[in-house]
Amino acid sequence: MKRHANLAFFVPHLGCPYQCVYCDQKSISGQQKAPDPEEIIRTCNEYLPEKSSGGTEIAFFGGSFTAIDRRLMISLLDAAKRFLISGRADGIRISTRPDYVDEEVLSILSEYGVTSIELGAQSMDDAVLKKNGRGHDSSCVVKSSHLIKSAKFSLGLQMMVGMYGTEDPGKDALYTAERFAELQPDTVRIYPTIVVDGTPLAELYRRGLYRPLDLEEAVEITAGLISLFRSSDITVIRTGLHYEDSLVQNMLAGPYHPAFGELCESLIFRKEIEKAMENKDSATVRCEPRLISQVTGQKKSNIIYFEQLGKEINVVPDRNVKRIVIE
Repeated sequence: MKRHANLAFFVPHLGCPYQCVYCDQKSISGQQKAPDPEEIIRTCNEYLPEKSSGGTEIAFFGGSFTAIDRRLMISLLDAAKRFLISGRADGIRISTRPDYVDEEVLSILSEYGVTSIELGAQSMDDAVLKKNGRGHDSSCVVKSSHLIKSAKFSLGLQMMVGMYGTEDPGKDALYTAERFAELQPDTVRIYPTIVVDGTPLAELYRRGLYRPLDLEEAVEITAGLISLFRSSDITVIRTGLHYEDSLVQNMLAGPYHPAFGELCESLIFRKEIEKAMENKDSATVRCEPRLISQVTGQKKSNIIYFEQLGKEINVVPDRNVKRIVIE
């Protein structure tokens, strides 16, 4: 059986006091009910290595972890903590709402071995947050982020692009990313907004009151955000939603792609190569072997792009190169 470096459990929608217009956690997670402590223990015993080699986390995602019934929250953490004590995991990661973070709950999380806390901030535009039914404003994100960092947890922030009520998706995403960068999180996740059947956003979409980004728009915006975060030494650990059968089956519209992150990375490389070739008709691009598909692009889209401009690039894998060298 395949072993996993990070083991994720979904706690769908439990404890969340609001219905965000885009949200259907059951479709997104593919899970109908929360795990119980016995399931945590059973799954960790099956999938975690006998001894962690470093960086192994047990993660509780979905819903609002610190907003669920306190007894359930502690029982799940207690089940996970035993695998930290035994050395089979190195930490516990949770995701939650910005308005369910305070010193008291952070003390509990610390006691049970939580090391990383991700906040579903989504946007730093208060008008957009209100239109999407988030139930908190951007100042709450700022306050919670400071509390988390002060308590020595690793801070992660999650954002969405193309949300309902956004007049200029690119401008709003850039504003949110810049505000995130000011908070200096350790990690960021970037998700394009997807219209899922059964949500208020689905009704807005059917009535013509919401237009989701197309794939090209979402990739263009997200690629720019990745570059911004990297320039601020912030690690982007996820772009795009994980594949789930239930998500694909219930999706009505939006820029979903199973290799969304790969598309974004390919666009970043394309722009970098294009800038270096401004006054050249051909170039050799040497890159780390693991990056070859990103540099050439999906279905060699970057190669084709330059051919259509009358230019030629020769992509060569090179183990002695870190990232890429353009000659």
